[in-house]
Amino acid sequence: MKKIRIGSGAGYSGDRLEPALALIEHGNLDYISFECLAERTIALAQKEKKNNPQKGYNHLLEYRMEQVLPLAYKNKLKVITNMGAANPFSAMNVICELAKKEGVRGVKVAAILGDDVFDFVKKHPSLQISETGDPLSTIEDKIISANAYLGSEGIVQALKNDADFIITGRVAYPSLFLAPMIHEFNWNIKDYDKLGKGTLVGHLLECAGQVSGGYFADPNKKKVPDL
Repeated sequence: MKKIRIGSGAGYSGDRLEPALALIEHGNLDYISFECLAERTIALAQKEKKNNPQKGYNHLLEYRMEQVLPLAYKNKLKVITNMGAANPFSAMNVICELAKKEGVRGVKVAAILGDDVFDFVKKHPSLQISETGDPLSTIEDKIISANAYLGSEGIVQALKNDADFIITGRVAYPSLFLAPMIHEFNWNIKDYDKLGKGTLVGHLLECAGQVSGGYFADPNKKKVPDL
């Protein structure tokens, strides 16, 4: 039976990097995914992009990828992350430049686009706000960000095109982990039993250290060796 190993490199935008590096080096992984996005963080990223069209990706992207790139290349694993936030295309270019700087040759980097629906929303002020039932026009001047949750399809397509680093904006959290399963096991996109199980795995993995010992250990009171 075919098996793959997927590591969780981060569970929120400012998560520590050291556990991810240990996983890459010693976890015998095929994939590692960094989940670094939330509703608040993507809104902040959109504000930053508005001020500088080249920005809007995760602030720790360069810091993380400077160390992840050479390690992932050496250990032959693929990296998937939503650190693209409001600007996956710029994030992709940053990683390409870092690869050149680090002397990492022959890696493919892909950006998944299509989640930003701000322009569409602005053109449809009659859309209903689900929480209040009011039309969007009532808060039109306050809208900062409008993003749709994409699924796994774009990531799967990038994997089929042999991408090594895949940068997304807003996708459903489990999709970062579900996509490698769909790709590796050749799951039918309408096999909802398998997709449901894969989604459950993805929901657990996107919580990173919180679900893999973070809530069990209590530093200075209950130490867990080699956490």
